[in-house]
Amino acid sequence: MDYETRAIHVGQEPDPATGAVTTPIYQTSTYAQEAVGVHKGYDYARVANPTRTALEECLAALENAAHGHAFSSGLGAATTIMHLVDPGQRVVLIADVYGGVYRMTSQVYEPKGYRFTYVPAEHFDERLASYLDEDVAMVWIESPSNPLLNVVDIRRAADDAHAVGAILAVDNTFATPYLQNPLTLGADVVVHSTTKYCGGHSDVVGGALVVSDAAVAPWTDGVGAVGPGVAERVGFHQNAMGAVAGPFDAWLVQRGLKTLAVRMDRHCDNAERVVEFLVGHPRVRQVLYPGLPEHPGHDVAQKQMRRFGGMVSFRVVGGEEDALNVCKRTEVFTLGESLGGVESLVEHPGRMTHASVAGSALEVPDDLVRLSVGLEDADDLLADLDRALG
Repeated sequence: MDYETRAIHVGQEPDPATGAVTTPIYQTSTYAQEAVGVHKGYDYARVANPTRTALEECLAALENAAHGHAFSSGLGAATTIMHLVDPGQRVVLIADVYGGVYRMTSQVYEPKGYRFTYVPAEHFDERLASYLDEDVAMVWIESPSNPLLNVVDIRRAADDAHAVGAILAVDNTFATPYLQNPLTLGADVVVHSTTKYCGGHSDVVGGALVVSDAAVAPWTDGVGAVGPGVAERVGFHQNAMGAVAGPFDAWLVQRGLKTLAVRMDRHCDNAERVVEFLVGHPRVRQVLYPGLPEHPGHDVAQKQMRRFGGMVSFRVVGGEEDALNVCKRTEVFTLGESLGGVESLVEHPGRMTHASVAGSALEVPDDLVRLSVGLEDADDLLADLDRALG
């Protein structure tokens, strides 16, 4: 089945009890058992819930995998996968990661003995191997990245990570399963903040981990001890740590997935119009968008993405003050954090989503504005930006 059909049907068969076409919201914490240990596949809602199961099966199908896991937030998913790493081991990340991930790695895990190396985007494709050795347990990338929209060659990163026995995790939030499938390019785990495009309506917070079939092979410690594979470990940690998606949140994300394809095409159409406008504007010094031929990752993005997405960042002539003024002046673009909803959003990463990296080597330019281009009429969006930049 093609993507659009899988999004609407996988995990979403009519309810056998009532014939309901839409997956019910199973708002329950526990389930009746026929005898001790004898049940219909569900015993306690943290372990599994039918609404969450439907979402997890759909997410796995959309990422061409067999193992999907839904979480209460994107950072809940990220925290869970970080427990595949032990203190003393090292994680290598692209330097312009989401600010919340940097806050987690630098302030939560690093003080506990975990080690992190942040590789500049311009070094990633050509020089990643030089940052890796046998102490690296995981390589973490975003592609496109947040907020600088850098692009990583996923297949090349997977080869480099696997050469030292590390797994590759790819945050696919910006691209979505519709525009990019990292697992087919060699990644082991895909991370989503389903709050964003997967939910798509700014009314739910959620996260997901999707694990490839290729990542289920057991690990060894080099001296003969064998442990469970990645998928089994992720599933165990999801239950043991408990950051699971609730049934109503799972239902909302699943509803969003059904329209993701048509929404993403409109997001991309509008983003391309916005980029065309910004490139020619005298108040804009640089536009960051993988669809531009001059973007350093354009050729790679063309190979591994269906289209280039609905996120656009640009740098304003006049520095931080002018960037802040642009954010204040928009009317159709709402000033707010998050992204991927039907409405267009504008934000200043340096003061908002990426404030946690201020003063570090990961600090973003203070003249940067990030747009989440929504589904409104494109002419209205351009007029709003023209007014704000004026």
